[in-house]
Amino acid sequence: VQLQASGGGLVQAGGALRLSCAASGFTLGYYAIGWFRQAPGKEREGVSFISSRGTSSYYADSVKGRFTISRAKNTVYLQMNSLKPEDTAVYYCAAPGERQWIPNVWADVDEYHYWGQGTQVTVSS
Repeated sequence: VQLQASGGGLVQAGGALRLSCAASGFTLGYYAIGWFRQAPGKEREGVSFISSRGTSSYYADSVKGRFTISRAKNTVYLQMNSLKPEDTAVYYCAAPGERQWIPNVWADVDEYHYWGQGTQVTVSS
């Protein structure tokens, strides 16, 4: 199982980016997917989570109303609007086990088996 996150970059505060999480070698549709981020000196934190069919989604309070998670075919997206400097971090996508549903612990990094390599998001003020 390989995941690859992409779409990061440098953007001014108030701007937008769309991150993508692509899968290779397996069917992403069998997996729920979480997005996480890690800022320098901080722990990795859960940002958003989507069910394998895309019918349920969850967000951290810090991004509710600004970020939207979605999925299509073999890619999961994270649309990030109204970006703030505090959103600056490396963003990772991750998957728990196949067909595993973890809505109550979706933000717990220990629940995930597979991780992408991360993509840097930098928001300037």
